[in-house]
Amino acid sequence: MQIQGRHLTEQDIAWIRELIHCHPDWNRTRLSRELCATWNWTNGNGQLKDMACRTMLLKLERLKYIRLPAPRAVGVGNATRIVRSVAHDTTPVSGPLRDLLPLRIEIVKTSASSVLFRHLLAAYHYLGFCGAVGENMKYLVYDRYGRPLACLLFGSAAWKVAPRDAWIRWTPGVRRNSLSLVTNNMRFLILPWVTVPNLASHLLSRIASRICRDWMDKYGHPVHLLETFVEQQRFRGTCYRAANWIQVGQTQGRSRNDTHHTLSVTRKDVYVYALVPNAREVLSNGI
Repeated sequence: MQIQGRHLTEQDIAWIRELIHCHPDWNRTRLSRELCATWNWTNGNGQLKDMACRTMLLKLERLKYIRLPAPRAVGVGNATRIVRSVAHDTTPVSGPLRDLLPLRIEIVKTSASSVLFRHLLAAYHYLGFCGAVGENMKYLVYDRYGRPLACLLFGSAAWKVAPRDAWIRWTPGVRRNSLSLVTNNMRFLILPWVTVPNLASHLLSRIASRICRDWMDKYGHPVHLLETFVEQQRFRGTCYRAANWIQVGQTQGRSRNDTHHTLSVTRKDVYVYALVPNAREVLSNGI
């Protein structure tokens, strides 16, 4: 089977069961790190893909292939776990974009910026925020006066999306090898007290001009395509179209966890943005 971009055989799963059985003192973190080290499962910078491995283990447990050791710390729900109140400027921001320039687009790296990023998304984005698994890039945007304006989160691309895959001309094998070259705009929040025409499309264009370089610096490999999913019942995708993203189709109204084809979710428009002129060729050839 294929989980988290990793091909697993029966022997792999049997070996994971054996590790769990032979090392009852190992916690989940120790188990995932041992697996990553043995499999040499790393990103472009040689860092262990620990979070991806932990997600894989949780999925194997939900499928009843393995039984993980009990978690050492029990969470109390995403909202309670991640929301930590942070003082921030909520003064209404309006008027033309030029009055806010130059904008400061900051990669979230420090503890303070991470706490603020989590708080803003959890408090003001309709989907909330429960963390990001795998390779990801977080941006905070400030105006010339240092006031926060927006948050953007890019994370792992969706494993399988029919209209995107058809647009790229992906076969399953090539998609498996090239998926790390695509990133998903999972969250895009203009803070609710900010009403500035053209700000959203301006930010999408600014991020598109730098994210490949930022990704290379952090993970040691580029990204060639951006993707996002826009809920039809809530949004029209205007800012994405204004930033030259292309709508390539719609989802089928299924969740990525819909193993048995029984879940029904809101249909979404699928948009993509090529970061290099030959993105489709690069991705379809598995270069």
